Amino acid sequence: MVDLGVTMNCPGVTRRSFLADTGMGFTGLALGAMLFRDGVRAADTAGIVAAGGQPHFTPRARSVIWIFLCGGVSHVESFDVKPELTRFAGKSIADTPYAGVLASEGRDVVGGNPAHGNRKVILPLQTGYRPYGECGLVVGDWFKNIGTCADDLAVVRSLWTNHNDHGAQLTWQTGRHPRELEHPTLGAWACYGLGSMNENLPEFVVLGVPTGDCCGGTFTYGAAYLGPEHGGVRLNTDPKNPLPFIRPPEGALTLEEQTANLGLLGRLNRLAGIDYPDDPQLRARIRSYELAFQMQSSVPETLQLDREPEHIRRMYGLDQDGTRSFGEQCLVARRLVERGVRFVQIFHGGGGGGAWDAHSEIKSNHTSLASQVDLPVAGLLRDLRQRGLLEDTLVVFGTEFGRSPGAEGTGRDHHPQGFCAWLAGGGVRGGVQHGRTDEIGFHAVDERHFVTDIHATALHQLGLDSRRLEVPGRKRLDLDHGQVIREILG
Repeated sequence: MVDLGVTMNCPGVTRRSFLADTGMGFTGLALGAMLFRDGVRAADTAGIVAAGGQPHFTPRARSVIWIFLCGGVSHVESFDVKPELTRFAGKSIADTPYAGVLASEGRDVVGGNPAHGNRKVILPLQTGYRPYGECGLVVGDWFKNIGTCADDLAVVRSLWTNHNDHGAQLTWQTGRHPRELEHPTLGAWACYGLGSMNENLPEFVVLGVPTGDCCGGTFTYGAAYLGPEHGGVRLNTDPKNPLPFIRPPEGALTLEEQTANLGLLGRLNRLAGIDYPDDPQLRARIRSYELAFQMQSSVPETLQLDREPEHIRRMYGLDQDGTRSFGEQCLVARRLVERGVRFVQIFHGGGGGGAWDAHSEIKSNHTSLASQVDLPVAGLLRDLRQRGLLEDTLVVFGTEFGRSPGAEGTGRDHHPQGFCAWLAGGGVRGGVQHGRTDEIGFHAVDERHFVTDIHATALHQLGLDSRRLEVPGRKRLDLDHGQVIREILG
């Protein structure tokens, strides 16, 4: 039996208001049980509220599609191609005109990687390359389909990060070193600042397999101290089983019965004139169950890709075995932002350290993996553009670090000293190549950017100033905030 006379530990919550807001009677008691089973309580997040859903200044983008390739993609053979590697193949770096790059080895890296030293010989390029578009962007052949979209891309070729192992996957998402554990991810900050644009879908959706336990697991799409309502919600692309709770259990109320019950309870609440409880965690959990009800119909409808015309399905590679899985994720991402989802985070090659971690046989590794993502990502860009969605949807394509110019057998090692990413849409100027690594791709040397500069740029395009989003009692470093890369903005 539930003792309704017990004092609750949520400020501002009375017995009467709690029952009213959770649905009255036994329905309310059932939801109350779920709330406390899920650990709702006044915690160190108490008092934190969303920033009001209003941008700080005029935004250029409404949504972000954040594509992350897990394991470390070779920058020198993708969007920062270095022909000098083939010219000096088989020589140690010390025996080339670029021996000087070793003098500053590890200058930005916590625990610089000794594998880049003099004993390493240069590995030649493992793929061909060619220029694309009016801008003349040189792209490796692994990404030839994305290359055809060159005039939409702003490539930042001078990134660096502060970790030389796969914990850098967490740094890419949060800006923090993995030793600092859980911190809000970029998607959480965006949703905390702006809120949702729809009532039927999550504001932050995660597609694909995230990174493994070595990189923080859910830390790579969580909200930490911002509160659970701003964290990412993982969806499967199977419309029959997108979420564990999306379908009512066998014998449960019908959709019509659920709708009627919730409508009546809402009217009773309004008649009673009882405000929602003051506790933000409780409000968030109540909203989550309300959202779950709405999602029972909206999520499966969003994932019904067979409703798309055949030429659109081919554009994303859904007609081919090798591209179908990632193509489905990219097409779902377009359908999500089309329906008002604020932030869509797509993982490719997740689990463990990440599939792109090519310490050996990089040619076969990257050839296979790139063939899975190249066509779908190009299809996403073209589809967004033809629908007029690219103007206010920012697409970001990145990885945790690059790969070394020196050989590791038949592969390349981790390389945090210099690598690249690209952005498209959402007010970003296309056909731009910003920043530079040295001639063999070892260090970022011109217009250098820590990875949080990508964060700052994305938030800026959404109309947000990260310093105005800070939570009382939670100090962030300047490095966490990053600097907007204004040179790539339209």
